[in-house]
Amino acid sequence: MDFIDERLLESRMTQVEQARAWSPRVISRFEALIRSGDEVSLYRANPLAFARDRGVGEPEAIDLFLHAARAGLLDMHWDILCPHSGLVLESFGKLRSLRSHFVCGLCDIDGETELDDFIEVSFAVSPQVRRLSLHDADSLSVEDLHWKLKFSATGRLPGGETRFVDFLRSLVRGMTYLPPGVTTTVPAELGPGAISGVNVQTQAGFMLPVQGPPATAPTPVRIDYDGQRFTPAIAAVPPGPAVFEIANSSPRRGALLLTNWPPAIVAMPAKPALEFEPYLSGGMLLTRQTFRKLFRSERVDEEEGLGVRQVTFLFTDLKGSTALYEHLGDLNAYALVREHFSLLDLVAHRHAGAIVKTIGDAVMAAFSRPADAVAAALGTLQEIERFNREHDRPAIILKIGAHCGPSIAVTLNENLDYFGQTVNIAARVQSFAGAGEICLTEALYTAPGVRELLAGRDVAGFDAPLRGVDGQARVYRITGR
Repeated sequence: MDFIDERLLESRMTQVEQARAWSPRVISRFEALIRSGDEVSLYRANPLAFARDRGVGEPEAIDLFLHAARAGLLDMHWDILCPHSGLVLESFGKLRSLRSHFVCGLCDIDGETELDDFIEVSFAVSPQVRRLSLHDADSLSVEDLHWKLKFSATGRLPGGETRFVDFLRSLVRGMTYLPPGVTTTVPAELGPGAISGVNVQTQAGFMLPVQGPPATAPTPVRIDYDGQRFTPAIAAVPPGPAVFEIANSSPRRGALLLTNWPPAIVAMPAKPALEFEPYLSGGMLLTRQTFRKLFRSERVDEEEGLGVRQVTFLFTDLKGSTALYEHLGDLNAYALVREHFSLLDLVAHRHAGAIVKTIGDAVMAAFSRPADAVAAALGTLQEIERFNREHDRPAIILKIGAHCGPSIAVTLNENLDYFGQTVNIAARVQSFAGAGEICLTEALYTAPGVRELLAGRDVAGFDAPLRGVDGQARVYRITGR
């Protein structure tokens, strides 16, 4: 099944190569991945892992994968991961289809996740370019369905090097497909604790305690499966040999993973979250300028929005814009404002951020990491100073404010936008800034890496009223070199 369409690969690689200027050898390394990468690395490709393993900068690697997706070389997927097992609960080809509510039949939990928590954006080579067995889930062996397709291999148990999938394999007592209209038999040897069964494709599951005196003969465990749920005929199973008899009354094939959980895990009041290797989260992608430009049609479901746990908003505004228009006239002033928008766009992209929208002469930008937003604010003032030195025009003078916190990603006026108190506070903080100044909230000023960026600059703290915040809030004004 694994074959490469050489003509199509060459055509689409050429599109990617011509999309922008790339660092030396980046394209050849990427093509080598497409040609020789194993199935898992090509079906759930991680741009951050590509950057780490091949000595490429993260921003460039992300842009490379996005341009490859735009050219049809890769398909982009939004995957919801169970935070406790790394099971890929659902995978969506479009942002508008994404739901943040998750149900994990293996862990027997449900809950809400957010764009920057356990929503991974992965990339799969297009089946038109290179056909993989993982492109056709119905043809996979039951082992490949579970270990190659449905579980992330990078989740590790907290504080250690043990991969969860390796730990889980030691507890698995059986896995099988469940043909429609057939009773499937699975023998298993059970230890004390609990036995669970899950269909990893639908998250239907069951759990039975394993307790009592050990059985001397195999215990029959009859279970009905109707395509939506498993219904065991008994309430508990003794330790020892058992024979599971699963009758699938639905018209579709199911799957079953049997796991024998030890007493120590069963007794846990809450299952710990795994530690994952870094991946491109949905929250990170929404603050990428390249994503917003190449995938303008991507939208959040207009009826609900998606939560983001941490995002930094930066607002800029022109000081004296009215006088600027009076001095230059509308046409020339507008051209100057457009040039300044382009400068801000370049700086935001350079610091892994994105311009969300312009509001008159003002700009709203978003960043996944607080330090990136502050670096962009400092870089913006430097670029504006340079621009003013090189042009014999009235100077552009900016005021900048920024704040970080939770928000909701929404679609407004056909564009990806953000809504919530964090946005409002960031806009309010900007109003406290004077000419050529940056104002930051305390939450942003104390975020990792921010104070190091401000070393050598004049920083003055003051208290100010912020809408939605009780009393006075601490704000920091940054001036000077």
